[in-house]
Amino acid sequence: MSFDLSDWYKKNSGENALFSYMGVISENKISDILDEIEDILLEKGEKTKIFKRVYYIAVETLQNLYHHSDKPEVNKVNGTNIEKNIAFVLNTKTSDKYQIITGNFIKKSNIRVLKERIDQLNFLSKDEVKVLYKLILNNEEFSEKGGGGLGMIDLVKRTGNNLTYKFYNFDKDYIFFSLRIAI
Repeated sequence: MSFDLSDWYKKNSGENALFSYMGVISENKISDILDEIEDILLEKGEKTKIFKRVYYIAVETLQNLYHHSDKPEVNKVNGTNIEKNIAFVLNTKTSDKYQIITGNFIKKSNIRVLKERIDQLNFLSKDEVKVLYKLILNNEEFSEKGGGGLGMIDLVKRTGNNLTYKFYNFDKDYIFFSLRIAI
């Protein structure tokens, strides 16, 4: 059975969702989502330190979705329009913890590198993550998509938590990548 994006979205944007979005991502959409998150955090009267952390993680994850999502060639699967190929959810787990969940399609050829990078970050201590961050920041090399590889490192560095991920098989060329970040 093929991955069903609508089912995944329903399961991850349930009653704990403060904000959720599934659809095409653009620079304007990122701005709209960030405005909504800002309003939610202000309405909750969130402390400045938590506000900044959640907002920053939202910015970073949305930029990752914008720059690193791939679009499968299939237009519809199980009634789901694949043009709606990214998902972003802001959940609250408890009264003082937030969770951001993202999902996007990526080419299977990118799984190994992505998995190795996340597993390495989850294995490193906080001090080792800081050292790696500075090392990459100073090497001035950029990927073909323009990134320097700091995004995932910054997520771990700023949250102090491991990244939780899962790959869902979609078709012979693509997988759906889900990332959970506790803040």
